[in-house]
Amino acid sequence: MRHISAARRLLFALSLALALPAAAQQFTPPRPSPNAKVTQTIGLTEVSVTYSRPGVKGRAIWGALVPYGEPWRTGANEATQFTTSDDIMVEGHKVPAGTYAVVTIPTADRWTFALSSQKEMWGSNGYDAKNDVVRVTVKPVASEMVERLEFTFDDPATESATLNLRWEKLSVPVKLTVDTPAKALAAARAAVAAAKPDDWRTPFRAASWGFDAGVAQEDVATWARTAARTKDNFQTAGLLARMAAKQGDTKNAVVLMKKSIAFGKADTLVAKEQIENNEKLLTEWTANKK
Repeated sequence: MRHISAARRLLFALSLALALPAAAQQFTPPRPSPNAKVTQTIGLTEVSVTYSRPGVKGRAIWGALVPYGEPWRTGANEATQFTTSDDIMVEGHKVPAGTYAVVTIPTADRWTFALSSQKEMWGSNGYDAKNDVVRVTVKPVASEMVERLEFTFDDPATESATLNLRWEKLSVPVKLTVDTPAKALAAARAAVAAAKPDDWRTPFRAASWGFDAGVAQEDVATWARTAARTKDNFQTAGLLARMAAKQGDTKNAVVLMKKSIAFGKADTLVAKEQIENNEKLLTEWTANKK
């Protein structure tokens, strides 16, 4: 009986020991102002805002809960953070790639929007304008009622988007722009330089993008010729045809496009719509020659 009793005591002690870490765990209650994150890609650049979302809850907000003329964390809890993967322009002012605290100073008709290197602040405690990477003035506009503060990226395009802060019946737009062509061109040049000798797709894609974007035409011509030398097919011949037509060389454009169409009809992987698009261009070019 003593042996059984000792075994039971040992099992009880082990159970108690295993239970202690669980009992020591910290309880984190849900926040009244929940966390949120919104992300948008502008061209090749990713931008995001991480913030907490306070509610109106029937309170007066502007000039009251959020005082006029004082730095505001632009949310709740920790300072709201803005992150960009590349250099970006905020209302025409350059901001290097990185993460920053968003600090705003509201007034009735104008807001100061600042990105501060003090990204670890709790709220705006200890905020010093000397650490602003950018500080711009923007105009708030009337908006539909929004109960919980929200950030959105509106009207996203290849080179721009508008970051909008909305809360209560107010919207604060901030224009963001990115030099997407320069970034894409640098990426294209690097990709083509690293391409293997039998890789026609990389120079073809780079040339197609550059041709459509209207940038670096000398590079584009070199890439297109490289792709065609590596693989003479529907895609590469068609691109050379379009380039010739744009330069006013209709005769060569027609020859190249006929070759492209022949390649396409012999290749089951080429979609019918793609061939028809090339046939339409060929018809236009031959009609213009008459």
